[in-house]
Amino acid sequence: MAIKGVVFDFNGTLFFDTHLHNQAWDIFLNRHSFALTDEEKNFKIHGKNNAEIMSNLFSKDLSESDIQALSIEKEDIYQTLCLKEKMELAPGVLDFLDYLEKIQIPFTIATASDLYNLQFYFEHLKLEKYFDFDRIVYSNGKIKSKPHPEIFLKAMEVLKIDASETLIFEDSTSGILAAENSKAKKIIIVNSAENDYSKWNYDVITSFDEIDTSIFSK
Repeated sequence: MAIKGVVFDFNGTLFFDTHLHNQAWDIFLNRHSFALTDEEKNFKIHGKNNAEIMSNLFSKDLSESDIQALSIEKEDIYQTLCLKEKMELAPGVLDFLDYLEKIQIPFTIATASDLYNLQFYFEHLKLEKYFDFDRIVYSNGKIKSKPHPEIFLKAMEVLKIDASETLIFEDSTSGILAAENSKAKKIIIVNSAENDYSKWNYDVITSFDEIDTSIFSK
């Protein structure tokens, strides 16, 4: 069955910001007397929502207000770091989105980011040109964290397509597992942080202009 819709992860996929998240986490964790290597972050943090991350780092008994306060503290650090750099979408993304629109393939974002960061991205990356804010699936406090497939399944519902018709772009370990768990037709890994993906047998790209567009006619 041909691909009829595309779901993008965001952080590390559409926006190459893994290094900024790592820096932000280092600052945040140091404030709270923690330390994680970048490899540990890839398994324990990247792709997961803040509620799960904070609960795992501090206590399973954190209140919602505690989680919110800690999350805002970390994301304020991250957003400050973002604004010190030129914020732009991943290489080749804009041309690829134009191509999808041309061939009438619907697409959306499924991200572990919360509303606080999503609003920040729309403001500074001008996402409204390509994405409908109300059709993006994000961490709203109700969706199970990756590697559970719920976030991708909800994105498929938004696009009104079946898993067997879906292409997912991901970069994190938990995100790739979530994509697998969703039974998506095709998964493409975006290597934005020079990670080792050798254990997976998927196409790996570093720019969206590397995509073989013939996949949309198969």
